[in-house]
Amino acid sequence: MLRVPRACRRRTFAKSEGRNVVRRARAHRARFLFQPYIGLMTNIGRGLLLLLAPVALASQRPPPVYRGFATGMSYRTFAERARGMSARDALRCKTSANTAQLMECGAMIRDPSDGARFYLSAYVIEGTIAMVSFGDSGDARLLARTRRDLLRRFGPPRSRRTSLEWKAGPRVITFSWRGRGPARLFYINLRDDELLKRTKPYAKRPGQDQRVPRQ
Repeated sequence: MLRVPRACRRRTFAKSEGRNVVRRARAHRARFLFQPYIGLMTNIGRGLLLLLAPVALASQRPPPVYRGFATGMSYRTFAERARGMSARDALRCKTSANTAQLMECGAMIRDPSDGARFYLSAYVIEGTIAMVSFGDSGDARLLARTRRDLLRRFGPPRSRRTSLEWKAGPRVITFSWRGRGPARLFYINLRDDELLKRTKPYAKRPGQDQRVPRQ
């Protein structure tokens, strides 16, 4: 049997052991470098989840309702209720010039619960109500009464000089007014910004994407 000299075995063992030490040192360094990075990314992910959680929860809540109307309701439900509250004025709708998927509707309505009259208008996207508005006019007393009613329904708003705003996720309610003297014009608007984004595919004019052929 061929024997390896002890000096050679020592050098071979030392060389192998040295490689193992280098490998363990590199692995330890990699764990040392990547653990803080992974921890940082985990903390960032948790922070983003905490920031997005209120928005997700707000979008899952039922939309606010005013006088029986709300964003997200189907056009058929909207039309049935509007016709039931507009005995004298028929509900009229007009489709977009580009597509029948976009439509505007309006009618004068009277709420039987308190006799209030409004001009009701709505923006319909793909058969769903994306925005509904109530328009009215009157004196300062009617304006103050409407304001108190909205505060009772929706709570504290974000206040501006001529408007109030309530916001929960993509759903926004605004109460705005204008005019001087005894007469006031005011509008109550409910909109869903997520639903309104659906108008983008229909916003392009016919032939807008057509390219001029090269000569």
